[in-house]
Amino acid sequence: MHSQSKDTCLQPIAAVAQRLGLAENDLEFYGRFKAKISPSAIERAKQRQPGKLVVVTAITPTPAGEGKTTVAIGLSMALSRLGKKACVSLREPSLGPLFGMKGGATGGGKATVEPAAEINLHFTGDLHAVTAAQNLLAAFVDNHFYHGNALGIDPDSVLTRRCLDVCDRSLRHITVASGNGGRESSFELTAACELMATLTFSQSITDLKERVARIIIGFTREGKPVTVADLKSAGVVALLRDAIQPNLAQTSEGTPALIHLGPFGNVGCGCNSVRATQLARQLADYTITEAGFASDLGFEKFCDLICRAGGFTPDAAVVVATVRALKYHGGVPLAQLGNKDSDAVANGFANLQKHIENVQAFGLPCVVALNQFSDDRPEELAVIHELCAAQGIQCVPTQVWQYGSEGGLALAAAVMEATQQPSQFRFLYDIEWPLERKLETIAGTLYGAEAVELLPPARQKLAQLQALGLDRLPLCVAKTHLSLSDNARLLGRPSGFTVTIKDLRVMAGAGFIVCYAGNILTMPGLPLVPAVERIEVTEEGRIIGMA
Repeated sequence: MHSQSKDTCLQPIAAVAQRLGLAENDLEFYGRFKAKISPSAIERAKQRQPGKLVVVTAITPTPAGEGKTTVAIGLSMALSRLGKKACVSLREPSLGPLFGMKGGATGGGKATVEPAAEINLHFTGDLHAVTAAQNLLAAFVDNHFYHGNALGIDPDSVLTRRCLDVCDRSLRHITVASGNGGRESSFELTAACELMATLTFSQSITDLKERVARIIIGFTREGKPVTVADLKSAGVVALLRDAIQPNLAQTSEGTPALIHLGPFGNVGCGCNSVRATQLARQLADYTITEAGFASDLGFEKFCDLICRAGGFTPDAAVVVATVRALKYHGGVPLAQLGNKDSDAVANGFANLQKHIENVQAFGLPCVVALNQFSDDRPEELAVIHELCAAQGIQCVPTQVWQYGSEGGLALAAAVMEATQQPSQFRFLYDIEWPLERKLETIAGTLYGAEAVELLPPARQKLAQLQALGLDRLPLCVAKTHLSLSDNARLLGRPSGFTVTIKDLRVMAGAGFIVCYAGNILTMPGLPLVPAVERIEVTEEGRIIGMA
């Protein structure tokens, strides 16, 4: 049964596809309002001249919420309203945050992607496919131990973990019975697992097969890597055959939306698939994509990981900010954010300024989208506009939650203007640099760190990677999203801190090294009051409470 936003009239997905120049036979239908785009259509699209690419990021997240996804969706709708062929390219929601702390991930108000309930839940089954494939791969590993361990894998070195798309802290530490004894392991959230990362970077079935084959599942006692190919378990790709195809949906105003895969921005690359972004660029004049969390996480990884892999570069960036969030970073407690406090707004601007600087570090034009709420005070808004103007940055009021595309027309005009500026995009680091230099560049330039410290386990892993020639890969730093630092309690624009790297993990299939900073977890737990408590199904089959 179809569930959608109450006041939304959806178009048949074939009609949405026509707006991108796709025919009905280019689609593989998942009901009336969802489809996957066929491989043949993707191949034909490669002949087209790509359009402009705009990446939406934000200031450091706060409990008040910034509305980054809503703004990205609303911006695409506003561009469509101005007569441009636009497409928004987003990640698929994860059931973990949906039922846990965050809730849904399909926008809000009058700027949503639809059918929202179905997208938030099972959608086209991509995350279930990744979960099944990852767990099958883990089962292969333990089956190998059970049947004698002919490859001589060191049980303590196994990198392949099981996963689940549900937040469950009880699975962070488990004992797996395999072979002659048990070994310690853990579950990860599906969005954080290696096959999710690998699939996100794969651009064809052939590419996916090659990437999966080179995934390192562990090491021998002599330190030799053992791959999926060695284990003869690359057949797990069969479970991912359909999941590699991008999904087509629509916004609440019928603008096309490509929604594909969902690695998190704090523990993964935080962006939708390379394939979906590339396809959107080839089908639309303007592609709006969102990077997870703030510029220090998803945006950096979009630029240094996704763009490297895809061979494309963004034309401009949007940084989303709110009065509430600036107050929070200015020292105002969550319960008092409704109180007037222009001084706190000014103090919190330091956080926004840092994210503007981070965008500029990549050579990109930057527009600030000031996501307005009904209780924002004119004098507080004026503070932000004045401080942005002093930095030479255009700050545009945005009200797409309240008014849909109409509330984003000014932002759309500013973004179109920004994309006309000559591109000066640059990567933050050279992948041939030593790993520590790359880390110091990311932490120093984007976080504002004074130093980076590798703890003994990380140094041991680094020596192993260097010996194997695997250290010259790009980096994916896993750290808290609640601070520019690796300490969630340091709000605003902290300084004088050291980023502590506790561990390293090579994800050879995706093609990067994960650097774990601070107390980062890849399997979250449920909060005291999980979001699932407010979700229910009506007698008519409508699912409500996922906002």
